Amino acid sequence: MITRRSFARHIGGIAAAGPFLGEGFLARRALAEIPRKSDIVWLDANENPEGPPRSSIDAITQGAAATARYHFDEFEAFSAAIAKSEEVKPDQVMFGVGSSEILNAAVGAFTSASRPLITAVPTFEVPVELTRSLGRNVIQVALTDKWGFPVKTLAEQAANAGGGLIYICNPNNPTASLTPKADIAWLASNLPPNTVLLLDEAYIHFARPADVESGMRYVQQDKNVLVTRTFSKIYGMAGARVGFGCARPQLIQAMMPFKDNIVPILGLRAATAALNEAPALIPKRRATMARIRGELCAWLRQKNFAYIDAHANFVMFDIRRDVREFGAAMLRKGVAVGRPFPPMNTMLRITLGTDQEMAKFREVFGQVYSG
Repeated sequence: MITRRSFARHIGGIAAAGPFLGEGFLARRALAEIPRKSDIVWLDANENPEGPPRSSIDAITQGAAATARYHFDEFEAFSAAIAKSEEVKPDQVMFGVGSSEILNAAVGAFTSASRPLITAVPTFEVPVELTRSLGRNVIQVALTDKWGFPVKTLAEQAANAGGGLIYICNPNNPTASLTPKADIAWLASNLPPNTVLLLDEAYIHFARPADVESGMRYVQQDKNVLVTRTFSKIYGMAGARVGFGCARPQLIQAMMPFKDNIVPILGLRAATAALNEAPALIPKRRATMARIRGELCAWLRQKNFAYIDAHANFVMFDIRRDVREFGAAMLRKGVAVGRPFPPMNTMLRITLGTDQEMAKFREVFGQVYSG
């Protein structure tokens, strides 16, 4: 039996693996030999260039003197604020150091020597890497020809294994593609025994509401579904490291031993402020990213580059040459692009930046591609 202490020791950190195993970590690992310079355009880690809303910045600056304490007394109110925003109950909420900590806790609680992680590739590597590091089995199948998760195949694999943890990132990272609403609905209603569905919705707010439906409805229906979210993306607070998950209380309790149950107070207060702005903030930022994404895709069509239909704050397209070498050449000219995602070695992932950053990207891309 794995304990919280042995789990933390195994993954090489205190129970919160999130700061070490996340999008930023993987992106910087790919660029580990490159010093971070202020004149580089960073389009490599799916960060949001708009940054935190003003209210969150004020909460951080005004709360700096409070960092001498953990402020456990504020945690319950934060859970209640999340619960209200997602229309669930406070005992259905778990917050953590980024959503990566919640993903890690799910791997710890719902995989084992006999219960695998089941997913499709390519997708976000953290749950896969952590499961393997624990010596547990990972079952991977291919995405569909439309870049969605093959839900019936995933269910079959879980049934054959006697249960497990099915991981779906929706919209998916790195492809920015969506798994259809009807497919998610079918899977949530047809989970095999001893199986938990983990829906990673880090990028869901960038998708058009008409195109996607959150898995929160299945949490409300008390199904074996865990939904994770983060304040790193639409809210622009990647460095604040705050995320949360929602599930029925029994699942939340099962995950509790695998996390620290503490988040930095400045991140908590910034996230609370952002939640208050969500009704106006999310549609505005979604529209901005949709415009920039549309302009990039129009440019790609003009240049005859095939791309995956994107629903997030990044786009993946085929440059018809090795991404690793191409990315290194881009970086030498001042633009950091996404890391390779084998075996898709000619597919380049670009995070959406500001208008000025995207103009710099197009300029440098043209220079490197023609050179």
